[in-house]
Amino acid sequence: MDAEVIPEANDRSQSRGRFLRRYHRYKVLLQSKWWILVLGLLLGVGGGTAVSWFRAQSFISEGRMIVSFKLTLPEGSVYAEEMTSFLGTQAALMQSSMVANRAWAKLARQGENIPLRPPVLKVTVLPKTSIFVLQATGENPGLTQAFLQACMDEYVQVKKEMRTQTSDTTLAGLTEEVLRLQKDLRKSDEELTAFQSTNSVEVVQEQGNGLAKYVAALNQRLGSLRSDYNLLQTLSLEQNLARREHNILASMPSSTELPEPSAVAESDYLKAKQQLLALKADAEGLSQFLRPKHPKMVALQEEIARRERQLVIFQRQSSEQMESRKSSLALQIATLEKEAKDWETKAVEVSRKNAEYQRLKTNSQRLQALYDRLLVTMQTLDLNKQINPESVTIMEPATPAFAERTQLSRQLLIGAVLGLALSAALLMFLDRLDDRINTLAELQELFSEEVVGRIPMEKSHGPGHSAALIEPEPEPRAFVEAYRGLRSSLLYLSESGQIPKTLLITSSVPNEGKSVVAANLAIILATAGAKVLLVDADLRKGGLHSLFGHEYGPGLSEVLMKGLVLEEAVQRTRYASLSLLQRGAGCQASGELFISKTMKGLLQKASAIYDYVILDTAPVLATDDATSLAPHVDGVLFLIRAQATSAQVARAALDLLYQRNAKVLGLVFNAVRSNKGGPVYYQYEGYHQTCAAGR
Repeated sequence: MDAEVIPEANDRSQSRGRFLRRYHRYKVLLQSKWWILVLGLLLGVGGGTAVSWFRAQSFISEGRMIVSFKLTLPEGSVYAEEMTSFLGTQAALMQSSMVANRAWAKLARQGENIPLRPPVLKVTVLPKTSIFVLQATGENPGLTQAFLQACMDEYVQVKKEMRTQTSDTTLAGLTEEVLRLQKDLRKSDEELTAFQSTNSVEVVQEQGNGLAKYVAALNQRLGSLRSDYNLLQTLSLEQNLARREHNILASMPSSTELPEPSAVAESDYLKAKQQLLALKADAEGLSQFLRPKHPKMVALQEEIARRERQLVIFQRQSSEQMESRKSSLALQIATLEKEAKDWETKAVEVSRKNAEYQRLKTNSQRLQALYDRLLVTMQTLDLNKQINPESVTIMEPATPAFAERTQLSRQLLIGAVLGLALSAALLMFLDRLDDRINTLAELQELFSEEVVGRIPMEKSHGPGHSAALIEPEPEPRAFVEAYRGLRSSLLYLSESGQIPKTLLITSSVPNEGKSVVAANLAIILATAGAKVLLVDADLRKGGLHSLFGHEYGPGLSEVLMKGLVLEEAVQRTRYASLSLLQRGAGCQASGELFISKTMKGLLQKASAIYDYVILDTAPVLATDDATSLAPHVDGVLFLIRAQATSAQVARAALDLLYQRNAKVLGLVFNAVRSNKGGPVYYQYEGYHQTCAAGR
C-alpha cells in the first residue's frame, strides 16, 4: 500500500514545486519590470482616449418585440414553430443581413438621406421570456430610429412570408403525395380483387386451419410408430414380449374380451419360460437330497427337457411374429411419411395463399389510412386564412435615439485591457529570452551540482569599510550566518572526512561577487580559529588588497616570477589568523605561471603552513587562469549571482572546469534577495542577537 501512495505524494510535491518555481519567477519578473505593465496600461488608456476623441458620436435607439412559440388553430390543431434553440434562431433572423438589407432598401424608397454605412443592430432576449430587445447604434439619431423601426416591420413581414411560403410548399407536397397514394391504393384494390376472384377466402382460411390440425395428427401418429419400431429394434425378444404383454393388458377395457392369437402365443412363451425356470429351481432344490437316478429326479429332468423343446417352439413363433410386426411397422411408417409429406405440401400452399391475402389486405388498409390522414391535413393547412392572431408582436416601437454615454468608458476599458495584455505578452517574451537564475528553486532545477551556500544581498556596513565585508567581531545577522553555513558545508562536505585545504573561488563572468565571497569565507574561517591564507590569484585585475584597505605591494606575481619568498610576500590583516597574499604586479601570462612547478610548490608550501588556502581567481570565461589552476587545488566553489548569471553561461563555465578534471565541490548562490521567492534562510531576528551572560 505504501508503494502506491508514495509515488502519488511525490508527484503532487513535484507539481507543487514546479508551480512555486514559476510563481516566484514571475513575481521576480514583475518586481523588476513592473514599469512595462504600467507603460502598457498608460499607452492602452491613451489609445482608447484617442479613439474615443476622433470617433464620431454614436446614438442608440431601442425597441421590443414578442415572438410566441405556438399558434392554436380554430379546429384545435397546433401549428408549432419550435426548434431546438428557438430564441437564438429568432434573434439571428432579426439581426440577419436579409432583414437589414430590406429595411435599408425600404428607407431608400422613402427618400431618406442614407449614408454608406448602416447602423449596427444588436438583439438580446430578456431572461425567462420571449421578449426580444432590439438596439440600433448609429451616427444619425433620426436615421437610427427609422432603421430600427424598419427592421422590426420587415422582420414581421419576413415571418408572414416564410409562413405563407411554408404553407404553400407543404400543400403542394401533400397534394402530390395524395395523387401518388390514389394510384397505389387503386393498384392495391385491383390486386386484392384479382386474388379474391380466383380464391375463396373463407375456404382458404378454413382449409388452412383443418390442414394444420390433420398434419399435426399425422406427425403425432408417425412419431408413435417410429418410437415402437425403434424399441423393437433395440430391445431383446423377452423385453419386447414383456412390454407387449404389459401394453395389451393395460389397453384391454374388460376381462371378457379375448386377446389376439399372436398375443396368446407371446403370452404362452413367457409362461413356458417361467414354468421352465420354476422346474429348474425345483430340480436344483431336490438335487441336494436326491440322487440323479432317483425316479423323481428322472421324471423332473424329462419334464424339463419337454418344457425346453416347447419353449424353443414358442420362441421361434414369437420371433417370427416380432419380425412380422417390424415389417408391418416399417410399412406403416413409410406410408405415413409419404402421406404427411403430401399433406404438408398442401398445407404450405394454403398458408401461402392465406399470407398473400393478409398482405394485400394490410397494404390496402395502410394506404387507405394514410390517404385519409393526408386529406384531413390538407383541409386544415391553409394557415394564412385560418390564423387570426399574429405570432410576432411589436411590444414597443423604436424609441427616439439618444447619445451613447458609455462610449468613452468602454473605449478606455478596451484600451486598458489591450495595453495590459500586450505588455503581459511582452513580459512573457522577455522571460523566455532571459535565462538568468532568480531563485534557489530554479538553481536546483537547472543544475545537478549541490548548492553549498546561499549568500543574501548585503550593502556597505559602516563608514570606511568596503561593501559587504565581515568585521573582525561580526554582529549576528543573516549575512554572517550565511557564511557560517557555507563554512559548515565545507567542513562536512566530504564523505571520506578529509576537509579540502586549498579552495579556489571562481565564477563564469566578472562582477558576480567572487572576491567578496572569497574574502568573507576566509574571514569566517579565521574567526573560528583556523590559520587562513587568502591569495589574490587574479593577476590581471585582482583587487583584494583594496578590499582590505592595504597599500599595493609585492605579491603572488613576484613569488612566481622573481622568486620572492612566500613569508616575505604575505601580509597580516586586521583579522586574527588571516593573512593576505595580494596579486602583486600585473601579468598577462598568468596561465603559464599557474601550470608551472613553482605554483605547485607554492601551494604545497602554503598547505603545510596554513590550515586553509583560499584562492580568488579570474572568471572562467574571461581567461584561462581558473581552468589552469583548478586541477591543482582540493576543490572549487563556483559562484552564481542571483538575477545576473545566465544559466547557459554558467553551464558552459562548469563544463570547462570538468574538462580540466577540476573537483567542483558545489555552487554558491550569491546576492540573493530574501523577498525573491524560495526558502528564507537566516532571516529570524530573535536568533541574531549578541550572547549575554545569564541568558
